[in-house]
Parts: sequence; structure tokens; C-alpha cells
Amino acid sequence: MSSRSKSRKRALDALYASEIRGGEPLALLQETAGSVSDRQNQEAIFDYAESMITGFDANKLLIDNELRQLADGWALERMPSIDRAILRLGAWEILYNPDVPNEVAIAEAVALASEYSTDDSPKFVNGVLAKLARGSQAL
Repeated sequence: MSSRSKSRKRALDALYASEIRGGEPLALLQETAGSVSDRQNQEAIFDYAESMITGFDANKLLIDNELRQLADGWALERMPSIDRAILRLGAWEILYNPDVPNEVAIAEAVALASEYSTDDSPKFVNGVLAKLARGSQAL
């Protein structure tokens, strides 16, 4: 698993935990970083995860608005929490991180949905983020 994939997983854990347990996702991420600081290569993993969390946080209203418009028949608040977190992070990468190709952001989000959510989630995540990517290229 690549360093960026691990970063995405760490960011997802923090964003999801903040919804379930309450608290700030960045604080939860930093708490986790402290507990694994003795492992190799953690700084790079947590640096990108932190960029994802702070980037989403700074653009939450815009990202959520985009997702609401693109998730046909699904209110953002009614989505499973894990799917919502995956979509938010994938949307941030598509809209605000030009270093990550849209195809990579979508594939990584679909992989997370495949591993951590329902059988229908990967297709749903793929559809929403693909629409977002097509729209962002027109901007």
C-alpha cells in the first residue's frame, strides 16, 4: 500500500471518528499520529492526511454543496457516515489538489468504499465522484 493510500485511510479514520464520537477530525488525527510515532515513515503519511483534513475543513460548505447536487436521490445527511467521509475526501482531492489526477482520487475512494462500506457503496462513490470530476474539468 502506498504512502498516499495510507494517508487517505488515516484521514478517513479521523473524519469518520469525528462524526461518530464527536470532536475535531484534526485533533483525532494528531492523537493517532502520537500513538504510532515510533513506526517508520509516519511523518509523510500524517502530513498528507493532515492536508486532506484541513483542506476539507476549509472548503466543507462548497464540497458538501457539490456532493448534495451530484448524489441523485441521496441527501448528504442520510448517507452512511463512512460513505459521506469517503466522498468528502475524494471531492477535496478532485477539486483542490491538482497534484492528484482525478482518476487516482476516484480509484482510491472506490477502494476505501470497497473495503469499509456496503456492497453498493463503491458504485455509488464512483458515480458521484466521476460526475464531480467531469464538472471540475469545465471550471
